[in-house]
Amino acid sequence: MRYFIETYGCQLNVAESNGLEAILKERGFIKAEVPEEADAAIINTCSVRKSAENRIWGRLGFFSALKKKQILKIVVTGCMAERLKDELKESAPYVDAVIGTNDKMAIADYLESGILGKSESYRFINSYFKEGEFSSYLPIMNGCNNFCSYCIVPYVRGREISRGYDDIIKEAKRLDSLGVKEITLLGQNVNSYCSDGVDFPMLLKMLLPHLPNVEWVRFESPHPKDFSDSLIDLIASEEKIAKHIHLPMQSGSSRILGLMNRKTDREGFMALVDRMRERIEGLTFSTDVMVGFPTESEEEYEETLSMMDYLDPSEAFMYYYNLREGTKAAAMDGQIDQKVKSLRLEKLISLQIERQKRDKEKRLPFSSRCMITGRSKDGDYLARNEHNDYFSIYSDRELSPGDIVQAKALILSGNTFKGEIVG
Repeated sequence: MRYFIETYGCQLNVAESNGLEAILKERGFIKAEVPEEADAAIINTCSVRKSAENRIWGRLGFFSALKKKQILKIVVTGCMAERLKDELKESAPYVDAVIGTNDKMAIADYLESGILGKSESYRFINSYFKEGEFSSYLPIMNGCNNFCSYCIVPYVRGREISRGYDDIIKEAKRLDSLGVKEITLLGQNVNSYCSDGVDFPMLLKMLLPHLPNVEWVRFESPHPKDFSDSLIDLIASEEKIAKHIHLPMQSGSSRILGLMNRKTDREGFMALVDRMRERIEGLTFSTDVMVGFPTESEEEYEETLSMMDYLDPSEAFMYYYNLREGTKAAAMDGQIDQKVKSLRLEKLISLQIERQKRDKEKRLPFSSRCMITGRSKDGDYLARNEHNDYFSIYSDRELSPGDIVQAKALILSGNTFKGEIVG
């Protein structure tokens, strides 16, 4: 049987699709490069935003039309399948199976036997490695206990479950032996990891000695409330932990952060940023930021803009509040007009683009260790460094994805540094 997987949403979804592909390959299934060549189409869905669900409904229409032309089993899995199981069965009767977040790895069993299994809880698998990868995801936990008032994740992925540290170390050692140069530890609230008395800083400390060939270890997404001093000190002292940290801000207003149930406030977030900058040399940030949360005033929106100036992130994932049915925020009074939300987001994005350009231009010229990621159409090598800066670099040497080089950035073109390999 030939299968085709289409993945939406978060990094964990990507990792789970990779793990599912590995299972399917072991069972003798063959990957189809396009859906028109497949006997089974698997759509791994996301429910974080309404826009993601809308795109998936559109794709289901495509697969429905395709099913009329060829024999095709359609499987919908992931968070949207968990959240809208009954609606999918009613509105999309051409879908053969709707499989929730706990049962993704049983899809191979279903395609073989036609029988749908059911798991009571989420289970991790042995490996999420995708053949040929030089940068790999490593899930260490699933679910979330925070219940931020805007977030659907705890309802579709359930409460936090931490993966056993022995399994994590075993998989990390295998990734290192396969030539992986970058590992990203994944969890909805990754720094609240705890298994058999081993917390997140302890896990990192146990993991690093087993990774002689890995260049960088990253982790996403941490929560500010769980960013301990011991974790800060470990990042500062360990060369392999990338000094580019994703630190979700969401809002710069203490009142709005309270309504979001973020368990931190403006002053606490700023104090955390200060501690991290004081102790971690060369630190850069990325962040998540939301505008237009219910009852957000213009003054509170301006507080978010000023907090962005304070954090000075080199990357930001920016969006306006999306109402998600079933969350506490969906029932709040004071929902913001769509036009107002769009204008606030437009200004936020514009300011961030200006900030990124200004900060990057100030650094020129500079040298940095980079990992080759591919090649551009004009023949230059594409690369990325520890701080997630993107490079286009000339070299007359033959290089491969995953190779580590020293590159000198000379000019900025859009959001990409252009330069050459040195040394």
